[in-house]
Amino acid sequence: MTDVRVIIQRDSEREERVVTTGTTAADLFAGDRSIVAARVGGQLRDLAYAVADGDEVEPVEISSEDGLNILRHSTAHVMAQAVQDLFPEAKLGIGPPIKDGFYYDFDVAEPFTPDDLKRIEKRMQEIVKRGQRFSRRVTDDEAAREELAGEPYKLELIGLKGNAAEAAEGASAEVGAGELTIYDNLDAKTGELCWKDLCRGPHLPTTRTIPAFKLMRSAAAYWRGSEKNPQLQRIYGTAWPSKDELKAYLEFLAEAEKRDHRRLGAELDLFSIPEELGSGLAVFHPKGGIVRRVMEDYSRKRHEQADYEFVNTPHITKEGLFETSGHLPNYAEGMFPPLEFEGQNYRLKAMNCPMHNLIFKARGRSYRELPLRLFEFGTVYRYEKSGVVHGLTRARGFTQDDSHIYCTKEQMPDELDNLLTFVLDLLRDYGLSDFYLELSTRDDSEKFIGEPEEWEEATEILRQAAGKQGLELVMDPGGAAYYGPKISVQARDAIGRTWQMSTIQVDFQQPKRFELEYTAPDGSRQRPVMIHRALFGSIERFFAVLLEHYAGAFPAWLAPVQAVGIPIGDTHVPYLEEFAARAKAKGLRVEVDSSSDRMQKKIRNAQKSKVPFMVIAGDEDMANGAVSFRYRDGSQKNGVPVDEAIAEIAKAVEDRVQV
Repeated sequence: MTDVRVIIQRDSEREERVVTTGTTAADLFAGDRSIVAARVGGQLRDLAYAVADGDEVEPVEISSEDGLNILRHSTAHVMAQAVQDLFPEAKLGIGPPIKDGFYYDFDVAEPFTPDDLKRIEKRMQEIVKRGQRFSRRVTDDEAAREELAGEPYKLELIGLKGNAAEAAEGASAEVGAGELTIYDNLDAKTGELCWKDLCRGPHLPTTRTIPAFKLMRSAAAYWRGSEKNPQLQRIYGTAWPSKDELKAYLEFLAEAEKRDHRRLGAELDLFSIPEELGSGLAVFHPKGGIVRRVMEDYSRKRHEQADYEFVNTPHITKEGLFETSGHLPNYAEGMFPPLEFEGQNYRLKAMNCPMHNLIFKARGRSYRELPLRLFEFGTVYRYEKSGVVHGLTRARGFTQDDSHIYCTKEQMPDELDNLLTFVLDLLRDYGLSDFYLELSTRDDSEKFIGEPEEWEEATEILRQAAGKQGLELVMDPGGAAYYGPKISVQARDAIGRTWQMSTIQVDFQQPKRFELEYTAPDGSRQRPVMIHRALFGSIERFFAVLLEHYAGAFPAWLAPVQAVGIPIGDTHVPYLEEFAARAKAKGLRVEVDSSSDRMQKKIRNAQKSKVPFMVIAGDEDMANGAVSFRYRDGSQKNGVPVDEAIAEIAKAVEDRVQV
């Protein structure tokens, strides 16, 4: 046996160790059950990997991002094995890890039922208990085709080797540009082959290393995401390093389900997405319209105070406008198909910036006008595939609170600094306060236009602006728009979920493409810098985020009904109607429940509607010129004089506080 020298890398600590030939990564970390794989020379490897002389080996813990992906991908294999055990005719699609879980696609004769999922999960538990070994085996294209002759979708992936990641979401988990590998599930005692799958790996050592999992649901999914391909059945599941973490995740999902904006939108009569209109196209009902109007009105007020100028642009344009802007060459898949009219192609507006450029260009501009801040609530239309449309958070028609700022290069640092402060302060006014920032930059992809030097300059100025906010800054390499880098404000909601809110992008390219100019102090013609900014992202999406953040219980200033009058008896209705009239004169939104329901039923209805204030009146209240408050938490305050009661509601609205 010869000696092999390896470096063990743990965080910032490096340890040199001499081992014998044939030592595996598992041997290096023997006794540490939290280690499920190793990173060797930057590449993830199974623990069965035999280390070589000079290797730098880093342990991968199950609770790390890589460890969780390995756990979930291994669980996906167990699920696929269970499916083919129970449904032998099932053909395998793709089964990658995803955020918080995994899925696997199957071609089966009939959709899976809830009872099927229970049977599959039970079979998975049996496989886990058997402790089957995940064993990596290198093969070649020809041998793989022969071995997987009965799996048509796997054969297709072999043919796409090297381009699989682009060809289908999740396919990179199966094949890459290098060698093909198959993972065998082997019986722990006999070594007999139990199941196999085309896969790049790595995987857990054995199925027994899977601590906790659950199957969640099934859904239809097109092969490789295209409606032109066969429709498969996708099973979603989740897996965690411990049963306690699985339990916490399921409790989190239950809370998220209660807050689902689609459910709340129907329960509170705020909006709907009628089938007659089409997927991703919402209508706002009167109560939802109130919330939306209040959101927009407050935003308008703050923008006016910040010297923005309001503009409006049409919903459709000649196609050439998006050629000029660069969107058609770089973003066509996100736009609706062209409409032919009078011998020309027109497009539904997918973004507002090209039209704002035309407003800037409509006449000569002087440096004295800069920075010029244009603002629009502009409705746009994006072609989103049916599989990703999700209520108001991923829609096909939505309204952006879109701003484009034209300034000189010298003005840009201060403008970005002020802009980011403005954005964060306004989001805080709506009740979001837990933020971090994400800086999206270019990579070596051909999708990015413009000179690298311009990108470096814009990226550095954005970085400096972000640094002044005192917030965590996370890098997102390659995540920029094709024309420039961007800062995204990421906000955490009441249950800790992260939502991308405002985006700020620096653009040197569109001013060039549209030949935008202004007259400088020396009389020369100069090119402005363009800053794109969407504060809410879209009104619809922000509406959904706030609805879920507050679980439907909006603070009084946003609530569609701020107070509801509840009479103890019919004789008290006129008194409360007079109260409501006085409150409405102060600009408050107050209703009186004069239905034939009993008082307790009216209280329950108000609670279900999540009204901030319930105003109750009986004989004693009328005699004293007072009312009684009942709050959302069930507490009550009696004998409040009418003027004080109206003032309390008004102050809660003015201060934008939650009650």
